Amino acid sequence: MSSADAPWLLEIRLFTVKPGLRAEFHRISEEGTVPLMRECGITVLAGGPSLNDEDGYYLLRAFRSEEERVELSQSVYATDVWLQKYEDVVPPMMAGYQTSVVPVPGPALQEFARSLALG
Repeated sequence: MSSADAPWLLEIRLFTVKPGLRAEFHRISEEGTVPLMRECGITVLAGGPSLNDEDGYYLLRAFRSEEERVELSQSVYATDVWLQKYEDVVPPMMAGYQTSVVPVPGPALQEFARSLALG
């Protein structure tokens, strides 16, 4: 199997935001934390408020390997931007979160990303 055919890892994060804070959590995500993740090399596919939970929020990210997932995620939290702007703001907004990681064929992930971009 060539590296082009190797499966990617789709990370699905489901956040429970404290009541009344989801709109602000979404604003901070769209304007700050998601762009920061992308600057650090993370492929962010989508994120936003859950349709079935008024305190729910989701984030879909893709990685080439588990090592890349861990390394790039840690790199975000080590940046001066995260430490100065978000470390004391974002975590306290969350009541909790869960992460699930599943393998996805590269072409399927590309098609999914393309369909998300088309809206």
